[in-house]
Amino acid sequence: MANILIKHAEIITMNKQEEIIYGDIRIKDDLIVEIGSGLEAQGEETVIDAKNRTVIPGFVQTHIHLCQTLFRGKGDDLELMDWLRKRIWPLEAAHDEESLYYSAMLGIGELITSGTTTIVDMETVNHTDFAFQAIAKSGIRALSGKVMMDQKNADAPAALQEDTAASLQESVDLLEKWNGYGNGRIQYAFSPRFVISCTEPLLKEVRNLSEHYGVKVHTHASENLGEIEIVQAMTGMRNVVYLDHLGLANERLILAHCVWLDEEEKRILRDRGVHVSHCPGSNLKLASGIADTPGMLHDHIHLSLGADGAPCNNNLDMFNEMRLAAVIQKPQHGPTTMDARSVFRMATIGGAKAVGMEDQIGSIEVGKKADLAILNLYNFHTFPSYDVDPISRIVYSATRADVETTIVDGQILMHKGLLKTVDKETVLHEANRSIKRLLVNTPLG
Repeated sequence: MANILIKHAEIITMNKQEEIIYGDIRIKDDLIVEIGSGLEAQGEETVIDAKNRTVIPGFVQTHIHLCQTLFRGKGDDLELMDWLRKRIWPLEAAHDEESLYYSAMLGIGELITSGTTTIVDMETVNHTDFAFQAIAKSGIRALSGKVMMDQKNADAPAALQEDTAASLQESVDLLEKWNGYGNGRIQYAFSPRFVISCTEPLLKEVRNLSEHYGVKVHTHASENLGEIEIVQAMTGMRNVVYLDHLGLANERLILAHCVWLDEEEKRILRDRGVHVSHCPGSNLKLASGIADTPGMLHDHIHLSLGADGAPCNNNLDMFNEMRLAAVIQKPQHGPTTMDARSVFRMATIGGAKAVGMEDQIGSIEVGKKADLAILNLYNFHTFPSYDVDPISRIVYSATRADVETTIVDGQILMHKGLLKTVDKETVLHEANRSIKRLLVNTPLG
C-alpha cells in the first residue's frame, strides 16, 4: 500500500449530512486519515491532482455473477427459466478451472474500470477457488461464495447437481480458506442459488452455518412469475414467506431482485431487516418486471443495486443501473420518484449497509476504508456544471468512461484509465480462448 494525497477535488462524501466539499483527501495505508483544504504532501506520498475532478465513494454492487462474464452475448432475448435451462446452466456446467478464473478476471476488470470497488458475488457449483484467486489478485473487495444446488432437477446438468453434505462441506472449506483474506477485503457468503435449486435440509443448514460463522447469505428470490409458481408448487408458500419459515429472513440475508412481492413479503423484509439488491437492467432484459422500489423505500426496506451477470444485462456498469433505477419508475410514479440522491445512496452507502460494512465503506469520511473512484466530469456531456447538483450529474449524465482512477483499501487499482492489477490484453485473449473451448462440447438450446 502507498500513502496517497488527493488534491483539489470535488468530494461527494455521502456522510450523514451528504456533504459535498472541495479540498483534499489523505490516505494512509488502507484508511482515509484526513479531509481538508491546503493539505501538504508528507514523505513518500503519491500525489494525485484532482482539479476539475470529482471523488466519490466506490460503488458497492450487491448482486454479481463473475462466473457468467464469459457468457456475455450467449443468453440474449430469453426469459429467466429458459435463459437458465438452455444457456446458463449448460455453460456453467462446462466451466473448468482456467475458464472460471478468466471469467472472473474479465468481470473484475470491467467493474474496476467503471468505479465499482465492492461486490457481492455468486459463483457456480465447481472450481470456485479459482474465482477467489482472481478476486485476491485483482484487489477488488468482495463477498463471494460457491453456488449451492442440491435439489435433483432434470433441467439442470448433472455437473451442477450436488450432494447436500458435499455442497455444505465445500462451502465451509472455502469459507475457512478465504473469509477474512487480505485484512478482511474478501469475505465469504453462503450462496444457495434459489429455492428451486435447494432442498430444505440444505437451506436449514445454511441458516445454521450463517449464524455460526456470522456471515451473509446471498440468494435470488421472486425474480420471475414462473419461478414463483414453481416455488409455490414445491413449498406451498411464496419465496420470502418460505425463507422466513426456515429462519433465513434476517439482517444477514441479501436477496437479489424481489420484483414480485405481496404485502406479507414486504412486511417480512422490513421487520426482519433483510437487504434487497435491485437489478433493473437484468430485470428489464429478461422481461422479469419492474420492482416496486419506491414502495420498498416507503416501507423502510433496505435497498441497494447490482448489475447481476453479464449474460442477462451485458454490462456490469453501475452508472447504467443508477440511471435505470431512477427513470423506469417515473412514468408510473411521477417525475420526483427515485430522485438522483436516493439512487446514488443505494449505489454507495446502501450497498455498504447490505454487506454490513457501513462503518467502513460507502462514504468518504475520516477513519473509513480508502475505497474511492475519481471521475472526470469536465466534459461536454456533463456540462454545464454551474448550479447543478453534482449527484444529478453523476446519475443522469455521467458514464463509466468518466472513471479515471479506482482505489480499494488504499491500493490504486486503476489510474488515468490504466489497470494496475489486471492484465487487460491477457484477460481479453484468454476470455476468447476459454469460451471457444467451452462451446466446442456444450450444446445450447
